Amino acid sequence: MPRPTNDERLRKIHADAIQQFDRIQEVLKDEREQCLQDRRFYSIAGAQWEGSLGEQFENKPKFEVNKTHLAVIRIFNEYRNNRISVDFVSKTGETDDDLADACDGLFRADEHDSVAEEAYDNAFEEAVGGGMGAIRLCTEYENEYDPDDDRQRIRFEPIYDADTSVWFDLDAKRQDKSDAKYCFVIYSKTKDSFIEEWDEDPSSWPKDDNQVHFDWYALDVVYIAEYYLIEDKGKWRIIYQGTAEDEIKLWESEVTPEKLEELIATGYKEIRRKRVKTKAVHKYILCGNSVLEDCGYIAGENIPIAPNYGKRWFINNIERCMGHVRLTKDAQRLFNMQLSKLGEIAALSPISKPIFSPEQVAGHTTMWEQDNMKNYPFLLINSITGADGNPIPTGPLAYTKSPEIPQANAALLQITDTSLQDMLGNQQEADKMSSNISGKSREIIQVRLDMQTYIYVSNFAKCIRRVAEIWLSMARDVYVEPKRKMKTIGQSEEVGTIELMEPTKDQNTGALVHGIDFNRAKFDVAVTVGPASTTRRQATVRALTELLAYVPQDDVEAKQILLSMIIKNTEGEGMSATNEFFRKRLVKMGAEKPTDEEKQAMEAAAQQPDPQSELMNAMAEEASAKAVGERAKVLQTVANVEKIKSETIKNLADVDMASTKQALDIAASATPEAQQLVQG
Repeated sequence: MPRPTNDERLRKIHADAIQQFDRIQEVLKDEREQCLQDRRFYSIAGAQWEGSLGEQFENKPKFEVNKTHLAVIRIFNEYRNNRISVDFVSKTGETDDDLADACDGLFRADEHDSVAEEAYDNAFEEAVGGGMGAIRLCTEYENEYDPDDDRQRIRFEPIYDADTSVWFDLDAKRQDKSDAKYCFVIYSKTKDSFIEEWDEDPSSWPKDDNQVHFDWYALDVVYIAEYYLIEDKGKWRIIYQGTAEDEIKLWESEVTPEKLEELIATGYKEIRRKRVKTKAVHKYILCGNSVLEDCGYIAGENIPIAPNYGKRWFINNIERCMGHVRLTKDAQRLFNMQLSKLGEIAALSPISKPIFSPEQVAGHTTMWEQDNMKNYPFLLINSITGADGNPIPTGPLAYTKSPEIPQANAALLQITDTSLQDMLGNQQEADKMSSNISGKSREIIQVRLDMQTYIYVSNFAKCIRRVAEIWLSMARDVYVEPKRKMKTIGQSEEVGTIELMEPTKDQNTGALVHGIDFNRAKFDVAVTVGPASTTRRQATVRALTELLAYVPQDDVEAKQILLSMIIKNTEGEGMSATNEFFRKRLVKMGAEKPTDEEKQAMEAAAQQPDPQSELMNAMAEEASAKAVGERAKVLQTVANVEKIKSETIKNLADVDMASTKQALDIAASATPEAQQLVQG
């Protein structure tokens, strides 16, 4: 059987994609439309009267007191004050702090450079308001105008109207859609821009033949689909063995000519290959009648779309979702209806008015009409003539009654207001947090407010975890250039830099390995919900100040560490240099982990002699020399004493010998009787 041509392959992909999208749209269309209506309900003026209710109140007052909007904004502000941070941790429990810290820093740097907060905020607000939001990750060149610069960075992008533009396959049951096989992202272009970019006629979409539910072409807007398809793709794993019988395993794409030359030069040779099945993501851009572009395989092995749900569940095997608005719509509408009715009653009959016969006000109608503007001191009416022809003084025939609010309406308005507070969350709880209440009471009130928003923040934490997993998968394919220097951002927003693939020694084996190598980045993702950076700093200062009171007076080192941490976290104009000074002081004291640059500087400083240490060493050597000199003098003195002693003994011995000899000589010269006497 002949292999299909590329055009035939693309036509089949387009036909399959149309069928897949049609099935998804048929099942989820009604559910997603409710999400869109919910977002319109709280965010667009007049949307709370859309539909049959607005038609019923045609030509009548239609007031809106949008309590729902305030509740959504309160939840949104709670999230903004408690951002979600990401931390990469080892899958096996083994410590690889440098690589994990590099992943953390690069992730924060990519967030910062691509203004990820915009994508996060949009996804969170759409999920709270309508039920679903989404975030897209993509890659872009650092310098698009340099043809020789192939370096890329990962970027975070918002997806607007995710409830009507993001569609995963129906078999994906996981909340983060990590089990999805394909995904559609729909966006629109004007007809003119479509023709300019693609040079095709957008009106040729045969929607009647395919019976699709989605209008690909409407008015002057053309809808285009990004189609992400998971494919199984084989990769070669090459094993090299060195002279010491150690092995290096590399993917075929990693074996560049330079790398191969390095392996051969160091004694490595290929011993075997293994075909490994991996996942790859193929991206296409589709319009109604063709594949506009085959974008090929993108970075990473995950579909780069992370959904976020306000509340989510499956019923009758259909995915359902909603936000904070859905259940409050009826109560909000009823509240608006009651206010509008009261406004209408008050407007139609605001005050009691006199009732006259036409004869009584004839000629004075202008005065009565202008009284509310000119405020006349008195008003005139005509007297009525009796049967006898005489005038009869007569006042108003009657008075109109002031409007009375029906008791049922008043009771219903109060019940509706209470119901709204119960469903939206009692926003008046925040008013109780005055400055004179205790810290314990403040914590209790804050816990009540947090419990009303916790489900949305918890679900968004799952979305951010998925974002980090997608980012790490893409980073393994994008951040691969040896010696590439990249910016990182720390937890306290300090800026640093790392160098990819910088050779370092393994602490366990002593072998030379590439330090920041994303092919070794096998991490799980941990997410933490916490206050914003400024709020965290303030809380840290308060906690450290309270802790300082419990430190013993004689523990000088602990007091210095706590005071340095307090000053380091104190914010204010002109404090940056002071904060950095005390941070470095903490590093020297071993109370804070140094950066790579600080670690290198400390190692270099340790190798260079310290002037103070040199002075102390010189003084010690001088003292030692003096001691040796003094000892030599003592030894010389002792030697002199011993010499004198020896000479004395010798002299004494010489004296004794001389005396003895003299005595013998005298004895020899003596008479026999004298000699006998001496011997006796």
